[in-house]
Amino acid sequence: MSDSAAETALLAQMERLAPPAVRLGCRLIRAGDEALLLPEEAVALPARRLVARRASGAARALARGLLAAEGMTSVAIGRGPAGDPLWPAGFAGSLAHDDEMAVAAVARKADIASLGIDVEPAEPLPDEIAALAVMPGDVLEGVHPRLAARLLFSAKEAVYKAAYPLDGEILGYEHIGVDLARGEAVTARGRRMRLSFCLLPRIVVLAVAEDQPASR
Repeated sequence: MSDSAAETALLAQMERLAPPAVRLGCRLIRAGDEALLLPEEAVALPARRLVARRASGAARALARGLLAAEGMTSVAIGRGPAGDPLWPAGFAGSLAHDDEMAVAAVARKADIASLGIDVEPAEPLPDEIAALAVMPGDVLEGVHPRLAARLLFSAKEAVYKAAYPLDGEILGYEHIGVDLARGEAVTARGRRMRLSFCLLPRIVVLAVAEDQPASR
């Protein structure tokens, strides 16, 4: 499959995930994508390995394109102290990549308080990682067992990205409960998330924060 066909196939599945207010995009990571970083972005990533800078260039270029569609042009997406991307005022967003594909999500905060996205290959999760990510209260029903643990791992990554801008807390896998059957997640603080996902051609999970944390 060509690069453009691979991107088109994934984007077609991703577009089924998002509420109307959310813009989503994907891009295969290519040699030279590190040059897509704006100068302000490159300064924030000086010590990262080339492969990481390349993935960041692909993801940030993708996100800048989504922001441009909202009228925000030539906006640098910096990096906060915790490694979180810094978005222009009035916008929520999220970036992710695996070894081959970068994805991004953007929305206006007037519509979506916060969101998170994650991408993973459509392959079983290694047992040693599954043992860390899957908690006794997690619900994996409704998803093919071959991919359920990988999907849950990806969902927790997306939830963390959506929760951190709102609550400023570092969350472990044990701090996030996921119900794949209901498409829901909740953090230890009580922050509830709506989940939507696709499994093929890659696993992509979008987490969208509810308006208020739930009562403890």
